[in-house]
Amino acid sequence: MNITKVTAVYYSAVGSTKAVTEKIAGLIAEKLGVPADSYDYTLPESRTETQHYGPSELVVFGTSVYAGRVPNKLLPAVQNCFKADGALAVPVVTFGNRNFDNGLIELRNELENNGFHTIAGAGIACRHVFSEKLAPGRPDEADWNAIENFALSVAEKVMTLTEIPAPVSVRGDDPVGPYYTPLGTDGKPAVFLKAKPLTKAELCDKCGICVEACPMGSIDAADPSLVSGICIKCQACVKKCPTGAKYFDDPAFLSHVAMLEQNYTRRAEPEFFL
Repeated sequence: MNITKVTAVYYSAVGSTKAVTEKIAGLIAEKLGVPADSYDYTLPESRTETQHYGPSELVVFGTSVYAGRVPNKLLPAVQNCFKADGALAVPVVTFGNRNFDNGLIELRNELENNGFHTIAGAGIACRHVFSEKLAPGRPDEADWNAIENFALSVAEKVMTLTEIPAPVSVRGDDPVGPYYTPLGTDGKPAVFLKAKPLTKAELCDKCGICVEACPMGSIDAADPSLVSGICIKCQACVKKCPTGAKYFDDPAFLSHVAMLEQNYTRRAEPEFFL
């Protein structure tokens, strides 16, 4: 099949999904001998117009999963902002060492609904944004080697395609089930939907980095300690604050983090589907 361009499209609050998606797209493009491009839809202003992809294009579409699915506040963007007229697609999800559950199959289905033809897929373990104890250093060397082999296999598949294949078969429930219910250390549901980051006033110099990093545009530019809109707990403000001023202290949220640290420190391996 004649592909003339490969594009990495991704939601990546703290950078891991960006790195994985762009790496896969770049390797595929290099193998096919075509240009590579990228489109980051993490911030609100990048989700105001619809992007279109033609039949000679291949899109590596990446997102982190929240509660085992495509993040619910980003799902409308996936559904409405990316349309294709027969473009090939490789759905890729990243997860914080617990499980990607139905995230990959959900992303595959949405891409198929939008006119893409999915030919491969991947679920990649990355360091969890909630805790340094969960998948530290991931993706590591072994992961990157596996990712490279996957990307080259995708390129080889593309070169041998003579007709549009059936949607790639990936792990997950179809129809997609409900979001995973976060649990606390007591095994009961941990409800922290309304939790928002706090700010250590003595450390905040009002540089505005957190304001610019928030995928929901919820942090007040005049006073970064105010989170007036929705918080999706992506940790972008926490991870990108140069002074360490942002933090969460919601008891239910912290209990969930502790539960993850108790139960999910084992190595979760990447999964690839061709």
